Amino acid sequence: MTGKRLLSIIVPVYNEEEFVAASIERALRAPLPEGLESEVVAVDDGSTDGSREILEELAARYPERVRVVLHEKNAGKGAAVRTGIGQARGEFGIIQDADLEYDPAEYPKVLGPMMANKADVVYGSRFLISGERRVIYYWHSLANRMLTTACNMAADLNLTDMETCYKAFRISLARSIPIRSNRFGIEPEITIKFARRQAAIYEVPISYYGRTYEEGKKIGAKDAVAALWVILRCWLTRDLYVDRGARILDSLAGTRRFNRWMADTLRPYLGKRVLELGAGIGNMTQHLARGRRAYTATDLDLEHLGRLRVRFQGRPNLESRKVDLTLAEDFRELKGRFDTVVCLNVVEHVEDDLGALQNIRSALEPGGRAIVLVPQDQGVYGTLDEVLGHYRRYSAAELRERMEAAGFRVERVFEFNRVTRPGWWLNGRVLRRRTFGRMQLRVFDGLVPLWRRVDGLLPWRGVSLVGIGMVPKDSD
Repeated sequence: MTGKRLLSIIVPVYNEEEFVAASIERALRAPLPEGLESEVVAVDDGSTDGSREILEELAARYPERVRVVLHEKNAGKGAAVRTGIGQARGEFGIIQDADLEYDPAEYPKVLGPMMANKADVVYGSRFLISGERRVIYYWHSLANRMLTTACNMAADLNLTDMETCYKAFRISLARSIPIRSNRFGIEPEITIKFARRQAAIYEVPISYYGRTYEEGKKIGAKDAVAALWVILRCWLTRDLYVDRGARILDSLAGTRRFNRWMADTLRPYLGKRVLELGAGIGNMTQHLARGRRAYTATDLDLEHLGRLRVRFQGRPNLESRKVDLTLAEDFRELKGRFDTVVCLNVVEHVEDDLGALQNIRSALEPGGRAIVLVPQDQGVYGTLDEVLGHYRRYSAAELRERMEAAGFRVERVFEFNRVTRPGWWLNGRVLRRRTFGRMQLRVFDGLVPLWRRVDGLLPWRGVSLVGIGMVPKDSD
């Protein structure tokens, strides 16, 4: 192992025996940003010419760098890219057509914003002014611009070239998105889904050496019409996550007023050097990190960590790192470094919650505080808890007992968010739903100013409990 980061070059192939060898050879020789090496994942999409044999020869010639995946029947570019993303081993990915229209020598330009932690996704635009471009097919270019405009309207972007082949992305991001389109509809579909996942999308100019239909160009008028249908479908739906639990978290991420309410509730207990465990993509981090001298946002999920690096790369007081709440070794470097640990809706996901709380304690200095938010009341445990991966819900006495057993002096345990308990019970216990209705959440979030005033007056228990525990000042 070289210790370098890996780029997966995803090459969808269909009847390209004239060009595929040269295309892949160029990709293998392409310059890369410092610290990066590459592999090629070529997906033969049911070719009927000699493409498959050529790919097998290349895989035999470059066994460490070229892998070939076979589709028995032609399914389309989208299907081939979907397979390539699933087979990729790299941290980053880029799509490379099996022809010579795009120049791999421009990989450093396309990958640059991602390597600098500025972007989650980078598009190489054929229409930004740079380099040289073969001038052909006015009507094809016009259709491209019209589709880009329609896609921009659906995604709220201002791209100049949605249909470009050169799309670079973090593999973890692309793999977490369900790709439904089998043909060229993948271009608008993945663009809209990147945008709706709040990915930071950059665009850089590239050269383009377009080929004619006589030379093998495949996209046509039917594909343009199909792309419009994909744009409409993606605009009207929100099919953004492969994982069901992540879909619920995505729905809750849209409740911005609720997130501010939670942050305002917790902020009085924060110190200046804060460790947040299970930060996700930073929906609470953005509120809690303000005014802190140092803030470390952590998560287990590689995609969440990538998103955190990009989202907060302009915040010098904030760092992100991988931490597993269940692993004591992940906390060795963190021992005693913080005056506050924030752990929101994480402990209930851990089977050994006592061990998790002991790890939290280890990261705190004497006198430091842990702010632990967990779901309350096993009596409302239902399908929503199952989808989210909750082992349990807590009573106030149970949370206090666990924190004290972990070595905390519990200052306070209080309830939060009484107002949504009836909805949680109805959705999870009675209707046995596995997600929230978006309209339901939109109405709830719009009324948060009212809920903040009346929540403490409601006669039933809150959906969540917050435990505030201090490490005794005389502890080691």
